[in-house]
Amino acid sequence: MPVLFVGHGNPLNALLDNDITRMWSTVGAGLPRAQAIVVISAHWLTYGTHVTDAPKQKIIYDFYGFPEQLYQVPYDASGDPAVAKVLQKQLLAYEAKLDSTWGLDHGTWSVLKHLAPEPKVPVLQISLDMNQSLEQITEMFHQLKPLRKKGVIFIGSGNIVHNLGALKFMDNTAFDWAIEFDAKSAEAMTKHDFSLLTRPGKISSAASFAVPTNDHYRPMLATMSLLEPKEQLEYFNDVIELGSVGMRSFISK
Repeated sequence: MPVLFVGHGNPLNALLDNDITRMWSTVGAGLPRAQAIVVISAHWLTYGTHVTDAPKQKIIYDFYGFPEQLYQVPYDASGDPAVAKVLQKQLLAYEAKLDSTWGLDHGTWSVLKHLAPEPKVPVLQISLDMNQSLEQITEMFHQLKPLRKKGVIFIGSGNIVHNLGALKFMDNTAFDWAIEFDAKSAEAMTKHDFSLLTRPGKISSAASFAVPTNDHYRPMLATMSLLEPKEQLEYFNDVIELGSVGMRSFISK
């Protein structure tokens, strides 16, 4: 199964018809039929690793100040306790815990509304353990790679460039540091250069602005660690929105 990383950006993308969401729809239409979709979202941060195991996934509207319509968006996805147990077993060394209290946060459903608008297979989430270093993230998610051969599509959802404090609402021109970090991180991703990817400051000094916190950066690392060594990436949505939010995404080929 392919591996994807998706720059999710604004939650309103769940409702919008634009270049970003149309590309999500195009990519989604080309995906093979999976046994399950497993999402690693920047919006489920925990201490320890958690896996959703509820048979029915609730929708989490984990944002505020948006139009009321966004809080009414449905996404009728099932979970799968059996798949959750398989994921947990693969991460036994990391003491992964099953979690029926979480559901699908907007890092997941706002993207899947376009990638998989009518969910026909179970959708699960794996949390990001904030105790782990960036190197440890890649080591842990690497353990899940065998499940790709068993019909699981993994999707990381975050943003490689993500600085909400620098958003431009009147001028959509990207900051130079955002353009630089996006381009140089793409070079490192293409080369599977984890020595750089796990140390954003070595990719570029622009990392201090582009990745002021690494919560949205971590899903990219998680999905990169699921790739085969020579697996190629096809990029899409490689634009910077609102000056400081990179939408660059990839699918493995």
